[in-house]
Amino acid sequence: MTTPLADTRKPRVIIVKTGETYPQIRERCGDFESWFVRGLSSALELSVVNVVAGESPGEPSDWDGIVITGSPAMVSNRDPWSEQTAQWLAAAVTAKVPLLGVCYGHQLLAHALGGTVDYHPEGRESGTHTVTLTESAASDALFGTMPSQFSAQLTHKQSVLSLPPQAVLLGTSDFEPHQAFRIGECAWGVQFHPEFTDEVMRVYLAVQALDIESEGSDAAALLAAVKPAPEASSLLQRFSELVLSGRY
Repeated sequence: MTTPLADTRKPRVIIVKTGETYPQIRERCGDFESWFVRGLSSALELSVVNVVAGESPGEPSDWDGIVITGSPAMVSNRDPWSEQTAQWLAAAVTAKVPLLGVCYGHQLLAHALGGTVDYHPEGRESGTHTVTLTESAASDALFGTMPSQFSAQLTHKQSVLSLPPQAVLLGTSDFEPHQAFRIGECAWGVQFHPEFTDEVMRVYLAVQALDIESEGSDAAALLAAVKPAPEASSLLQRFSELVLSGRY
């Protein structure tokens, strides 16, 4: 369990990097970790650990907060680095370290605690879509003051098909029944991307356009529908404030 923060240091938050974005996007917009650094509070001391490259995150209790990025990998492949990270996430939940898993991180957190992750039966979801919060979100420490509906950026092929036992469902959408959940006191998973700007979303759709069309969707329509998603993006500052509060 984390201890109250000393006034003389910043809270230490680890960004667990679970992969890299497309080269074309990285050249133009940077990589996953840079988007999280931009969205999280400057009052935090941020460290990036690349678990795909074999870097060790240490013990969960070494950190005051944990963020897990998205990835081009698939949780269902059970890659050794991914399974090791899943075990580490389960230990972090037990240690009650505030934790936010995004996209792959969301899926890996669910897998680590007994949920089921695999390809979505209806295929890929990309673009700006609407997330609807459940009644349980109203009393949640992270989601409690968010609007009941908000726009969010999404891109994924796999999903959490079943939540872990004891998980609390916090958000849904027409396509994705498990957009957000909490497990334990302070571990959250979100399928959507709070770290994406609308520019990043547009570049993703441009890179994915041929695949999207081959899958039977209208890439141009998805691109035209992209818009800013400030409420979803606010989740990173909300998580920062929760870590800074030292309540866990």
